[in-house]
Amino acid sequence: MKQWIYPLMIIIAASCYGVLSTIIKLAIGAGFTAAEAVTSQYFIGFFLALLLFIFIRRTVPKFGGGMTLLLAGLFTGMTGTVYGQAVTYMPASIAVVMLFQFTWIGMLFDCIANRRLPKRIEVISLGFLFGGTIFAAGVIGTDISDIPWQGWVWGFLSAISFSSFVMINQRQVQGMDTETRLLFTSFFAVIVIFFFQSPEIIWNGTLFGGGLWIYGLILGLIGIVVPIYLFSIAVPKVGTGAASILSAMELPVAVTASVILLSETLTVLQIMGIVIILIGMTLPTIVQQKKQANKV
Repeated sequence: MKQWIYPLMIIIAASCYGVLSTIIKLAIGAGFTAAEAVTSQYFIGFFLALLLFIFIRRTVPKFGGGMTLLLAGLFTGMTGTVYGQAVTYMPASIAVVMLFQFTWIGMLFDCIANRRLPKRIEVISLGFLFGGTIFAAGVIGTDISDIPWQGWVWGFLSAISFSSFVMINQRQVQGMDTETRLLFTSFFAVIVIFFFQSPEIIWNGTLFGGGLWIYGLILGLIGIVVPIYLFSIAVPKVGTGAASILSAMELPVAVTASVILLSETLTVLQIMGIVIILIGMTLPTIVQQKKQANKV
């Protein structure tokens, strides 16, 4: 498989995450709570992962790599939970910026794990990403003086949780195919959601009686199946640091989706921010390609 396909997988997976907040807002507009939407996402996502496994593998799943899959599911469920908490304490635009700290946190994790210093181009790229985030999220002009400390804590925890999820996906489980890994990761994530969200929608009729399943199906597909599947394949190939930078695609997609599906206004500053983020994402790849061309 050509090497460019792995970064593309990361970009597609991150883009899926970027659409989630907009779909959840649509579910809220339809009369459901954020917790109900998130719960439907994880439960239906697990069901889809099970169907995918049965359709492709047609065998009884064999469990292996226990701690890796347990942590992957734990951090998957935790990210959705703590980010939801952050949004309750602060404006969505600020919560997005806090989540976006995963870019440098993921780079820090990668440097610690590999006992290396960040490359110069990585630092420059992170500078572009952080600056672009401020513009793209519409933070400028937002009053943050009345945001309680709990919001900052939950927001920062969401960034740590997502960075940990990306890093855990760098670990390969010997002898385990991607479909089985997706199945167990989504299963452990459902367990986390069961304790911290709204599991009662399963037995009180809300999930299938009021149309919540439609949003859950979309959220489960783009929030569980596709991103976890692609991350499981691609992160071991590109590494945690590069995956964190490429995952910056999440914010431009989130802004674009809100404009298209929610008719939100897109300002000039936000457009500038999106362009800056795209520059920051592509810089490491451009530099690497130039180095390879000079060696030839």
